[in-house]
Amino acid sequence: MKANGPKRKIFDAVDMMTEDMGKAENGNGLQSLPVDKIKTFHDHPFRLYEGERLDDMVESIREHGVLNPVIVRNKGRGYEMLSGHNRLNAAKIAGLSEIPAIVKEGLSEEEAYVYVIETNMLQRAFSELLPSEKAAVLAARYEKVISQGKRNDILHEIEEIGTCGHDVHKSRSRDGIGEEYGMTGRNIARYMRVDKLIPEFKDKLDDREMTLTTAVELSYLSEEEQGIVAAEGTQINESTAKAIRAAAGELTAEKLEEIMHPAKKTLPVRSLNIKIPSEAGEKYFSGMKAKERTDLVMKALDAWFAKKETAHV
Repeated sequence: MKANGPKRKIFDAVDMMTEDMGKAENGNGLQSLPVDKIKTFHDHPFRLYEGERLDDMVESIREHGVLNPVIVRNKGRGYEMLSGHNRLNAAKIAGLSEIPAIVKEGLSEEEAYVYVIETNMLQRAFSELLPSEKAAVLAARYEKVISQGKRNDILHEIEEIGTCGHDVHKSRSRDGIGEEYGMTGRNIARYMRVDKLIPEFKDKLDDREMTLTTAVELSYLSEEEQGIVAAEGTQINESTAKAIRAAAGELTAEKLEEIMHPAKKTLPVRSLNIKIPSEAGEKYFSGMKAKERTDLVMKALDAWFAKKETAHV
């Protein structure tokens, strides 16, 4: 944050809730948990805040504490974060040892993923997401869909809990996400392909080291084949990516080498038609057959070049 700069207003959804935050809902209550007992969600598709956005959140937590509880699920020996990865990170930086959390029990993988995706989308505009994050959101909406009724129950609970009160940047409601997509069905399909990339390629796409077209082509490879391509460590253009995709299912390191570094074709030597003056023909080739004339010319040339090389030694 800039020195002497005006502090942004902090919007805390918890202030709009009832005071009885400790009341359990559906058997899930508010607790204070050690920060070192909470692990990152195993398939978390979003990057953590950096720079000014992170600094603002850390400053807010130092001044006010964590106003809005995170959402975690019980994993036996610890907890897994569902909503609040940035608050947890900022709390650790701010020096907090504990953080308020709502503990969920008995969630399926699909239900847990809904919490991860939807709570992030309550805080960010779709247009603000990185390519790999857009891919994860679209895949969750179109592929990892659980029953709509259960999903609506989760969304209703998320809205009651509120969004991150320390995200001092403008938040967006879920209702506006659909309008912000502004994408054709074809583009949505392309981003959903991106979700099938290995992490190394997602990072390259997010860091603009790889085009979306290249990423889509590589997404048709298996994870093992993508690993082979990643190990090559060279920049891949769109035309090369198409050639690599054509080898999907049969790609090996050797095959990739042939695609990435094709051998230069040696052009065949054209036969030469050499005109010999009629006087020389009568003098040296009179009465000879074609093969005899060719042999004689080869011997003469060999002798001439050998003599030339000797002269330069």
